[in-house]
Amino acid sequence: MAYTDLSYLKEITGGESSIVQEMVEMFFAQIDEFKENLNKHLKEENWAQLGKEAHKAKSSVLIVGMEELGKNLKKLQLLTEEEKEVETYPDYVKMFEEQCDTAVVELQEELNNL
Repeated sequence: MAYTDLSYLKEITGGESSIVQEMVEMFFAQIDEFKENLNKHLKEENWAQLGKEAHKAKSSVLIVGMEELGKNLKKLQLLTEEEKEVETYPDYVKMFEEQCDTAVVELQEELNNL
């Protein structure tokens, strides 16, 4: 199952492959920082910052069509605002990491085909 879908990105860029490539490469550049920050805030139990980072990451994953992950990041953001279901936060972070790792491979293949 593919996690990414570039149809929205292709639509808003008018199919301009150089812009699509630029946006995907920006996504690649942001992923490691998101992973690092999500894990840091999780480890430090800084729920407010964890929620803010989930919000920022959500925007990036939605650009590359990761709708389901976007919904989960939104859920994490809302949970952190009320500090509810704290025991589930590590699962959200792990899901983010795993799906983004797979997405990077998928998107690299897409870029090779542009």
